[in-house]
Amino acid sequence: MQENWNTAWDRPTLLTPSKGAGRALMRSRKAVSGWLLVLPALGILTLFTYGPALLVVAMSFYHWSLGGFQDSQWVGALHYRELLNPISGFLKSLSVTFYYVGIMVPATVALGLGVAWLFRGAVHKSTPWLTLTRAAVFLPYITPAIATSIIWVFIFNPQFGLANAALKLFHLPALGWLVSSTWALPAVMVNNLWHNLGFTVVLFLAGLSNIPGEAVEAAWLDGANSWQTFRYVILPYLSPVTLMVVILTTIQAMQAFGSIYAMTGGQFGGGGGPLNSTTTTAIYLYKSAFIFFHYGYGAAVSVVLFAVLLVMTIVQKQVGERYTSYQ
Repeated sequence: MQENWNTAWDRPTLLTPSKGAGRALMRSRKAVSGWLLVLPALGILTLFTYGPALLVVAMSFYHWSLGGFQDSQWVGALHYRELLNPISGFLKSLSVTFYYVGIMVPATVALGLGVAWLFRGAVHKSTPWLTLTRAAVFLPYITPAIATSIIWVFIFNPQFGLANAALKLFHLPALGWLVSSTWALPAVMVNNLWHNLGFTVVLFLAGLSNIPGEAVEAAWLDGANSWQTFRYVILPYLSPVTLMVVILTTIQAMQAFGSIYAMTGGQFGGGGGPLNSTTTTAIYLYKSAFIFFHYGYGAAVSVVLFAVLLVMTIVQKQVGERYTSYQ
């Protein structure tokens, strides 16, 4: 009996924690270690991203003063009600933005896919001519937008610009371009299409390079022509890339600012001219906050712009997923 008691007393299971408690302790240690690792990045994001974003939301309910909350006046939802007033110009800027997005997104997808399709046979080749061509297509994207926009201002100059010189070469009438309320926004679109083409082409080239050759060969063996192969084989394989390009281009177009500001600023700066024909919501936000110094109203514009962009992105993703084939 004594021997059995001593044997039971010497069992290590009575002195060590259970397996469940050990796993819980291990998980807690891993969780603490994980939080310690992400804490520096989280602190930076909070300081420079999440914190300012929350501050902007709070500012939108105040008649904001640079002195901070103590010198600012609470106005509630007044700024948001002012946005709905047609006289404020916000609804007009929103319509300009939607028009800009409606043209830029399809044009960017079509042009990027077209150029990538021309380069499809040269994905794995490296000749001096192909290298130079690919560099020429991608170079505008990594060039500062303000610098290239200034060049385009000279190209679209009504008196001595290359754009009107090209029109005259084909016996077409000269256009006012940046001084015309009709042609100013299309001129900006041409600049941005040229500037962002390289990034779109790279994405589509990556998608084309991942299409298995067996699928294309099978379509040919089944008697499909070039258009049918492109429509029923190539495009389904490219659908995830196309959806990503659509979402990224929409976000970029909704926030377009630099090129519009540089090309349509006019004599007094500020962008959006002539006659507010190029005043997108981003330009309207800049004018409200940094030209007229209505910071609270500008914060409300930014909150609404973010909400609109968030809704558009969610809708695009939900609708696009129905037509996207992940193979």
